[in-house]
Amino acid sequence: MLTSLSIVIPAYNEQVRLPETIRRIEYYIGSLNLPFHEILIVNDGSTDGTLEATREFTEENPRIRVLSNPGNKGKGYSVRHGMLEARGEWSLFTDADLSAPIEELEKLWCAASRERTEIAIGSRALDRSLIGVHQPGIRETAGKFFNRVMRMTIGLPISDTQCGFKLFRSDAARRIFSRQRIERFGFDVEVLYIARRLGYRIAEVPVRWNHAEGSKVGMFTGLHAFAELAIIRANAARGLYR
Repeated sequence: MLTSLSIVIPAYNEQVRLPETIRRIEYYIGSLNLPFHEILIVNDGSTDGTLEATREFTEENPRIRVLSNPGNKGKGYSVRHGMLEARGEWSLFTDADLSAPIEELEKLWCAASRERTEIAIGSRALDRSLIGVHQPGIRETAGKFFNRVMRMTIGLPISDTQCGFKLFRSDAARRIFSRQRIERFGFDVEVLYIARRLGYRIAEVPVRWNHAEGSKVGMFTGLHAFAELAIIRANAARGLYR
């Protein structure tokens, strides 16, 4: 039974979307009647009104906290920051746009419980009929190609490493994220690679997903993610994940 949960939301210039995201998460988590939950918003050096947009929530609810990075450090840095600060027994990180609806958490938790895994990750690739709004064609094709390259270079038997909806048992998360080195968008592959090296089990779960406009992932960022696959191999060879 899920009794203690932390939800980590990396946020960079999310002034517009963040208030509704927090409301949706609070409404859903409230319906679960958990003995403990918290929402950690990690502000990644936002230059808009992201901090102001969270103030009404943090002032009214001590279970909502804002963590601030020292400048714009990247999504990987933000997720690591939140996961290492989390106090719940389980920790979920999710994108600020809720491309995977927060209600899909139930699928991850059920899979982790049923399969007795320490990690459950959302996947768009296992059942593409669950995708309501697709990414632009070139991005979707690039994502599939990235996964093929990832399998050849890293060897992870995972269909979709990049879906930003992942649940970790928190003791496992601390061991994994404390070893994370990549601070940009290649971090998803890295943390899953580290998890496998440490002997943790991963359940991949098909989830509903909708592309949201305003993505922070540009063409250069996507190309850099390919280079980070080589960095992961090099880090492993140097023993940095032990």
